Amino acid sequence: MNTLTSIKAAPSPLELGRFADEATPLIRNCWYVAGFADEISRDIISRRLLGIDIALYRTLAGEAVAVRNRCPHRSFPLAKGKLDGDTLVCGYHGMQFDPSGRCVNMPSMPLVPTNANVRSFPLAERGPIVWIWMGEADHADEALVPETPWLADPAWKSVRGQYHIKTDYVTMHENLLDQTHFPFLHPGTVGTPEYARSKLDVRRDGDVIVIDRALRDAAPPGIYGVPMQLMDKKVDRFSEARFVSPALHTAYASVVDRADASGEPKTYRFNITHLLTPETNGTIHYWWFNTRDERLDDAEADAFLLAASEAAYLEDVDALEWISEVITSDIEPQFDLNFAADKPGLLMRRALFELAEAETSPALTAKD
Repeated sequence: MNTLTSIKAAPSPLELGRFADEATPLIRNCWYVAGFADEISRDIISRRLLGIDIALYRTLAGEAVAVRNRCPHRSFPLAKGKLDGDTLVCGYHGMQFDPSGRCVNMPSMPLVPTNANVRSFPLAERGPIVWIWMGEADHADEALVPETPWLADPAWKSVRGQYHIKTDYVTMHENLLDQTHFPFLHPGTVGTPEYARSKLDVRRDGDVIVIDRALRDAAPPGIYGVPMQLMDKKVDRFSEARFVSPALHTAYASVVDRADASGEPKTYRFNITHLLTPETNGTIHYWWFNTRDERLDDAEADAFLLAASEAAYLEDVDALEWISEVITSDIEPQFDLNFAADKPGLLMRRALFELAEAETSPALTAKD
């Protein structure tokens, strides 16, 4: 019997229409992550986001600032300059810029050139994350910043990490929506054979792709079972995974111990937050959080969750970089096969394509 009873067949490319791949133009009108909040300080750092070099720093009052890392005079990287109070000073000719990017002093000229400004980017700081808007500034509505309240809630505890990966963000999102690879790529951490065979329900809600999964009376995976001391028990496991935006994937796991010492079922909750910002079409910045609501003061649980998360995500990094190398170096074209369990990823690719199409061909999209 096919356990994927809610999915009769994966849509074919003809049924779905065009969908995003590694060559699809990057979506710009979106809130992406610029970095962890504690990465950005009075020491200027540079980071390439969506193909553009950005200089990041904080004002004396602690406000995060993002400007193009390129002086408008001779393209000297502004991150190689210095801060004088809240003024960013170019290290080549001493041009000075305020946090808005406006040139306020040109040492070699008596008057400041009115056109000698550097592009600034809207930022929004939410808990441990600084978000950046790389698209049209007039569209930078902070109400659209994705909500991740558990990352700043004292009732939750997180471990975290970050990687630079030689892959594209479309493939990374597909990997995060593909739960059937868990037992094979991550057998020691998140994967169990029973989970791969459990019933999968998938739906699209606007641009959001949602997966629901339930597995009852089965052994927990190590990443949850070990820190919560559940490895000798059978538990009920419920999960919801979401492609939220081009920048965000979230996963919510509930592990229910029906034989808790209290005599009542006890639920352990884990929220996994995956944050992706393309550097280019073939490289991404990746930040992650693994957040729990139990044993918050348990240092051993912290250490285990950090180590297990790093092990699992590095397995993803290796796999995706290997795939990217094959795709870019193999000269014989191949259209990869799709099966029923690939429906979440195909729906995500379709949603990404539509978002990219809306930016590159707005008139065409409006007509359709």
